[in-house]
Amino acid sequence: MKETRSTKRKREKHGKPQNMASASSKISKSSSNFLDKMRARLSGGHFRMINEKLYTCTGDEALDYFKEDPSLFDMYHTGYQEQMSHWPEQPVNIIIQWLKARSSSLVVADFGCGDARLAKNVKNKVFSFDLVSNDPSVIACDMSNTPLDASSIDVAVFCLSLMGTNFPSYLEEAHRVLKPSGWLLIAEVKSRLDPNTGGADPKMFSKSISDLGFTSTLKDFSNKMFVLLYFQKKEKETSTRKGIEWPELKPCLYKRR
Repeated sequence: MKETRSTKRKREKHGKPQNMASASSKISKSSSNFLDKMRARLSGGHFRMINEKLYTCTGDEALDYFKEDPSLFDMYHTGYQEQMSHWPEQPVNIIIQWLKARSSSLVVADFGCGDARLAKNVKNKVFSFDLVSNDPSVIACDMSNTPLDASSIDVAVFCLSLMGTNFPSYLEEAHRVLKPSGWLLIAEVKSRLDPNTGGADPKMFSKSISDLGFTSTLKDFSNKMFVLLYFQKKEKETSTRKGIEWPELKPCLYKRR
């Protein structure tokens, strides 16, 4: 059946705008996707820059860095959460479960708390510390100099937060605020404690912490992404901290995705 001229004109008249609208919609979506990708790339670039800065400066330098521009802290944690979303398991969740299996009367200090997820998911009293506070429950400070009293804490947590070049001073602060027999929990990116990839020797790292005045109780290397180390503060002060040889913890630098 042949198409009449009248039908053809109507089809062309009505069909063309529809095709144009469809093409315009595709262009708009493509442009939007491109902009989203560009924003993500720029955000990722900023995160990696800040991340490298935090791993290669001291804690007080990092504190000054964020004081100058607090928005950088938000930018860093947005990128951090994006990176963590690719991990099959989060170390903070294991620490949360560890605490839930114990008395809720244990007082906790979360060094480098980020979004304070630990405090939000346990019944324990948790002192949350980080370089910037966007939450009334978070105390902004250098991790080597917290406002806690000596021997006032039952559990000290470092969940992927031993980032500064002066990280031993963070652990010394944890030792100061922990009660005798108090727990020190460390979650660290696995590559930082893998001599085969340029990381520190985990035995040497544990020995240095033991020399500070702790006893190693458990080393968990079962996870692909991170290591969990558990220590208890010794009952009697036996620290030889002046002669401790601390291994260098290489920066954890994330690749572009």
